[in-house]
Amino acid sequence: MKFFRSSQSLYSVISGLMLLLTAWACGPSDQKKESTASSDTQNEREAPKATAAKKPIILFYGNSLTAGYGVEPSQAFPALVGQKIDSAGLAYQVVNAGLSGETTAGGKSRISWVMRQPVSVFVLELGGNDGLRGIPLKATRQNLQAIIDTVRQKSPQATIVLAGMQIPPNLGTEYTREFRGLYKELADKNKLVLIPFLLEGVGGVAKLNQPDGIHPTPAGHKIVANTVWNILRPVLR
Repeated sequence: MKFFRSSQSLYSVISGLMLLLTAWACGPSDQKKESTASSDTQNEREAPKATAAKKPIILFYGNSLTAGYGVEPSQAFPALVGQKIDSAGLAYQVVNAGLSGETTAGGKSRISWVMRQPVSVFVLELGGNDGLRGIPLKATRQNLQAIIDTVRQKSPQATIVLAGMQIPPNLGTEYTREFRGLYKELADKNKLVLIPFLLEGVGGVAKLNQPDGIHPTPAGHKIVANTVWNILRPVLR
């Protein structure tokens, strides 16, 4: 099946992501202090209410699939999962930390910054770009393990959901087979919740992918959202 390689400007995507994550990660200590005593008093009265209203975070961490390349943000599968969560009456906030073109090495380099505040559920969707580039599987495993270790360190109570990936056999059947198997290996080793294959029912289906044959259409994202939701729903309940 075909996979994905983004042509989107990495600089512009990183800039947008940083703005989004800065807004999410910003806590009371990051806000500018008020200069008057009356403002301080008002802030003190409002603080408990703001804290009570805060919802636990479900963080989607991945590449162009998670970022929703080629579709509206509201059509990408993390947003659709968020709608399902709301419809189920579950009090969670979905944060999309997808970055088009991301590799596991890139994900490893930015994970500490992304995890500035604790999360309740961490959905890890990375590795596809590694496979397309023929990166040694040892490096991919190590990078994914480092991401998992950092999440466990920053949010010890978080449930980690690992999205399995597959690649075409361009680099040989052995590499393809080992790549597919590394996700289950990591899930078993770290006791993670596993989505066996994120693009189940979508990958390789022309009508469910954009003209590039790589990225899902809005209809494709709906199927991906259902796949994720079927695994995530028992976790949230």
